[in-house]
Amino acid sequence: MDDKDYSDAIAERLSAEIRSQESLHKGLYRDLLKIAASPSVHEEDFHTTFLKALSRSGIETRLQNAVFHLLRTKGPEEWVRPADRNKKKEPLSYIVKIQTCWEKRILKSLNAMANELGLCLAKIRSQEEQDEISNKWSELSTLDLNLSLIRPVYAPKDFLEVLAQITSPNAVDLPGKTDNGANHSHTWGMIKVSFATLSLKQLFYLSLPQHQNQNTTMESERYSLGTKVLKCNHAPLSQEFLKSGSPHSLRGKIWSQVLGSEVGEKGIEYYESLKASVIRNDILVDKLIIKDIQLTASNDDNYFVFEDTILQVLLCFSRDTEVLTKFQYRSTTPAKATLRSIGMSKNMNGNPHGNTVIYPPNGVIPFHGFAIAFYLQFACKLHEISSDSQGILSLCSTFETLLQSQEPDLWTHFVNLDVTQPLRCVFRWIIRGFSGHLPPEQLLYLWDVVLAYDSMEIFPLLAAVILSYRKDNLMMVSTLQGIEAVLADLSSLPIIPLLQLALEKR
Repeated sequence: MDDKDYSDAIAERLSAEIRSQESLHKGLYRDLLKIAASPSVHEEDFHTTFLKALSRSGIETRLQNAVFHLLRTKGPEEWVRPADRNKKKEPLSYIVKIQTCWEKRILKSLNAMANELGLCLAKIRSQEEQDEISNKWSELSTLDLNLSLIRPVYAPKDFLEVLAQITSPNAVDLPGKTDNGANHSHTWGMIKVSFATLSLKQLFYLSLPQHQNQNTTMESERYSLGTKVLKCNHAPLSQEFLKSGSPHSLRGKIWSQVLGSEVGEKGIEYYESLKASVIRNDILVDKLIIKDIQLTASNDDNYFVFEDTILQVLLCFSRDTEVLTKFQYRSTTPAKATLRSIGMSKNMNGNPHGNTVIYPPNGVIPFHGFAIAFYLQFACKLHEISSDSQGILSLCSTFETLLQSQEPDLWTHFVNLDVTQPLRCVFRWIIRGFSGHLPPEQLLYLWDVVLAYDSMEIFPLLAAVILSYRKDNLMMVSTLQGIEAVLADLSSLPIIPLLQLALEKR
C-alpha cells in the first residue's frame, strides 16, 4: 500500500467513525450548512469562498481536534487495517490466559468478601440513605460508615507477583540488542518475558520541561504563550505546548484540550445522571472506593483537602458506562454479575443462563491506590496484563533493562544481597504513575510529559534515575529495611533536573 492509499484508507475509516458519533456529526453538519448559506460564500466561486469561510469559523479546528482524539484512541495502523470482528485484542495467547486467571482471582476475592460480610454486590438504597447521601454530597467524607472489615481486592505487590510468574512458552535467552538497537529484557530480573525495550539513547525523544524554578519574567512569558495556545483551541498545538511544561493556572484547560474532555451542557447533564445513580444504588464497589480513599488520599498531606471531590468523582466514575468503550481495545474483559432479584445482585458467577450485567457499570473493579490514579487515558494500561509497549509488563522490563545497563554495580549489589529485587522497590511508583509519591508540583510536570508524548516510558526511566541518584546510599545498606528507608521519601528530589541530566548523559 503506497502513501496515498494508506492516507485514503485512514481518512475513510475516520470519516465513518465521525459519522457514527451522532452528537459530533450533527453539530458539524448543522454548522457547515449555516456557513454554506452565509453571505460570505458565493455560488460562482463556491469552493474557494467556502473553504475561506470554513477556516474563519473554527469548524476546521473542531474537525482536526476530532481526528486528533480518534487517532489517540488507536494508532494510525489500527485505523487502516480492515475491520475484523474476530481479531484478538491481545495477540499472545499465554498473556490472554494469565490475564483471564488474574480477572478470575479478582472476582473470587470480591465474591469471598461479599459472602463473608453478608453484603450484596448491588441493591437499592433506602429512602433514608438516599436523603443522607444527597444532603452530604459536598462532604461525603463525613458519612458514618463502618468499613473496618472492608479490604482491597488486591494491592500492587499482589499484581507484581503475578507479573513475575509470566514466562513465554517459546522463551529464549536474548541478551544484548536487536538489529534495530533495541534492548531485550533478560532473566536476571523479575520480568521473564522477552519484550523489546528502548535504550536510554532511544528515550531521548522525551524532551523534558525546563526546571520549574524559573524567574518571574519567564513564567509571565510562558503564561502569555499558554493563553494564546488556549485561544487557538487546537489540541495538537496544546499537546506540543505541554512538552515544555504548563503554567499551573492554565494546566486544567490545556489538559482538557489535549484529552478532549471539555465539559458542555450534555456533559453536565450526564454527570447529574451518574450522581443520581450513586444516590439511588448502593454497590459494594462504593465501599471499596471509600475505604481506598481513607487509606490513601485521606492520610496524604497533599491530597486530603481534595478528599470529598475525589469521592464524588470516583463514585460517579464507577457508574459511567462510557468507560466500557475502552475494553474493545484492551486485553481486559469487564466483570459480569448475575441478577438474582429486582434491584439486587448476589454474586459474580456470570451465569450465561441467567440475567447478567456488567459489574460495576463501568467494568473497573478498584484496587488499593486506585483513588489517586490517572486512569482512563493512560493508567488503565498499568493494571492489566498485556504485550502493549505501554503496558505494565513492558514498562517493568524497561526499568530493569535501564538499571542493568546504566548502573551495573548497583544491580549487582541488589543481586548479591539476595533480599529483594530492584523492581520490587519501585513497582508501586510505576503502577501509580508516581501519584502519591511525588509533591503535586513535580508530579504535574511529570504528567505534562506523559500527555505531551502519549507515553508512559517516563515512569520506568524516572524510577531508574532515582535509584541511580541514591546509589551511594543504597550501596551502603544490606537489608530490605535499609533499602526501603533510603527510597521512602522522594519529596526532596529535583525530579525534572534529574531526568534532564540522565538523558543528556545518553
